[in-house]
Amino acid sequence: MLDVRRLRLLRELARRGTIAAVAEALAFSPSAVSQQLGVLEREAGLPLLERTGRRVRLTPAGEDLVRHAEAVLERLEQAEADLAGARSGLAGALRVGSFPTATRAIVPAALVTLARRHPRLEPMISETDPAAVAHALRAGDLDVALVHEYDFVPAQREPGLTTEPLYGEAMFLAAPAAPAAPAGTPQAAGRDQGAVLRTHAETPWITATPGTLCHAMTVRACQAAGFTPRVRHQVDEFATVLALVAAGQGVAVVPQLGITGADHAVGLTRLLMERRTQLAFRSGAGAHPAVAAFGAALRAAVPPELASPRAEA
Repeated sequence: MLDVRRLRLLRELARRGTIAAVAEALAFSPSAVSQQLGVLEREAGLPLLERTGRRVRLTPAGEDLVRHAEAVLERLEQAEADLAGARSGLAGALRVGSFPTATRAIVPAALVTLARRHPRLEPMISETDPAAVAHALRAGDLDVALVHEYDFVPAQREPGLTTEPLYGEAMFLAAPAAPAAPAGTPQAAGRDQGAVLRTHAETPWITATPGTLCHAMTVRACQAAGFTPRVRHQVDEFATVLALVAAGQGVAVVPQLGITGADHAVGLTRLLMERRTQLAFRSGAGAHPAVAAFGAALRAAVPPELASPRAEA
């Protein structure tokens, strides 16, 4: 009989590529991971792994077993959801990942609703960059998370995870306000977003830190307009980004929830881009009462001025 815990290790190895990465993610020692995978090979009765330099590659049998592991783990999530639904009332910890603007603008109201409806449930919020959510969910460090994608940085399908759309946001170019412009009031970009961005091709830019989706979004939007932005500052918190724009330190692309309280020295031009936010969880866990309750509370907390998510989000 194949051991589910070892199947989980094999699944993580297929995603991460090295024994060391699996060990770090799941709080094992590398030797323990290697030992357990060796036991799994003996249980399977044929080689599942082959080494290629410092990395480990799955054999065709190993890849086939990972596909079965995904199905097994999803069914276990469904079983856990069914058992939770049979209990009387929701109780215990719910580990939630969220990114900063959603944590500030959406999550507090959702927590109030959740506490009123399910007082014994204990949601625990951890700010987590969407790029790190998939690993955290698969490793069991999170139960549910808010993630986002941009028009220029679409979300990749993550095996073992499911997403549901929550809301969409407009995107804005934030630049020092022109003397004759009504500062702090968003202006429409018209049809040519590229032309708007190209007016700042020689201007210093403020982006998020490399490795984040927000950084990739700005760089790719500018490249689509025909230039690579000259990055001066790298800042993740949008209030700080807007303060730097107001100080004349550069321009930036900021989502709708990030422009709240923009300084009057900042001019905002709406772009033809969108950021879409989804709720992510392990496949099979969508019916878990705690996950479903948190999702319902989030939807009730979404401000009415935010756009409905696109159907393909």
